[in-house]
Amino acid sequence: MFISNAYAQSPLDGLGLSSNMTSFLPLILMFVVMYFLMIRPQQKRAKEQKAMMDALAKGDEVVTAGGILGRVAKVTDAYITIEVASGTEVVVQKSSITMLLPKGTLKAL
Repeated sequence: MFISNAYAQSPLDGLGLSSNMTSFLPLILMFVVMYFLMIRPQQKRAKEQKAMMDALAKGDEVVTAGGILGRVAKVTDAYITIEVASGTEVVVQKSSITMLLPKGTLKAL
């Protein structure tokens, strides 16, 4: 009367394949969404940044992470010398270059 009847499970229910897949489906879906919204754009941005740093040459106008604008005077493997004013040069790491400006931008400022 107060205790319910206990019935045997069918053999297919004992494997639990369908319940395991449905419990992992939200986790898999969340990973796929995170990949396309966070990981993939960051990898694309890093690839563009590396290509820009590899393409730097003497005479390019750049902006550093600190906001310094200047013209590239010398490029080495890890460092870049930037001319910020006539006769004034600053040595910065290549990784601190954030943006490559179009030619003639410094004259317009």
